[in-house]
Amino acid sequence: MQGKWEPAQLEYEGMIEKEPKARGIHFLLGRLLLSRPDAGPDAMQRAKQEFLKEIQIDPSNAGAQYILGELARRDQKWDEAISRFSQAAKLDPNFAEAHLGWGLCLVAVKRYEEAIPPLRAAESLSPRNPTVHHALATALERSGHKSEAEKEAAIHRSLNSATPTASAPERPK
Repeated sequence: MQGKWEPAQLEYEGMIEKEPKARGIHFLLGRLLLSRPDAGPDAMQRAKQEFLKEIQIDPSNAGAQYILGELARRDQKWDEAISRFSQAAKLDPNFAEAHLGWGLCLVAVKRYEEAIPPLRAAESLSPRNPTVHHALATALERSGHKSEAEKEAAIHRSLNSATPTASAPERPK
């Protein structure tokens, strides 16, 4: 239903009306509200309410916890973001982005030593993500692990230099 926002939203809302405690539907509606370009000024708040309802129905929904963490991070509500990301990572230990979000928030509030374990988890799950290595280098350096920080910074630089960048097209000769 990509691009067909209105019919999808009406379908999800109809499903919720019939089965308000059905698993997954509040999550889908929340995602739609965040994705829909014309959802309106209250879309983010409405989406947040849908994710909260989803967690009440299905406390094991790591995706809903993660998105709530992202929303809190954007608002710089660090304690809430840390809690949401850590919960998502505990619910799904293979959720690299949840570990990364958790670690990034801990770095943001200068809890560097605490940031290392979730960032190490993110690194093992997503070893080619330069953001992971940059955050880990920062956490390691700020917590006194200089040589490890230098290694992570080197990996970050290597990954960034290996990432193709858009270049101007060649001019015809």
